[in-house]
Amino acid sequence: MTAKEIKRVLLEELGNLAPESDTGAVDPDADLREARDLDAMDFLNLMIAIHKRLGVEVAEADYAELRSLRGAIAYLQMKLAAA
Repeated sequence: MTAKEIKRVLLEELGNLAPESDTGAVDPDADLREARDLDAMDFLNLMIAIHKRLGVEVAEADYAELRSLRGAIAYLQMKLAAA
């Protein structure tokens, strides 16, 4: 799966969690939780959605690596390539 495809999935799922936010304006290096005003439950729901859509299990210890859009894409590419 390409970085562009992963980004599309992430933005779709962010849009599902926060439909009022403009996912097209996501700074790739910004903290997603702060930028999109996601609480801990929203972030957990994002991790669940990623698992459902991509089949990637994200360990809680790795959540920090998915803090930004750029970090999430890199992490998910690595996990998908290893699968």
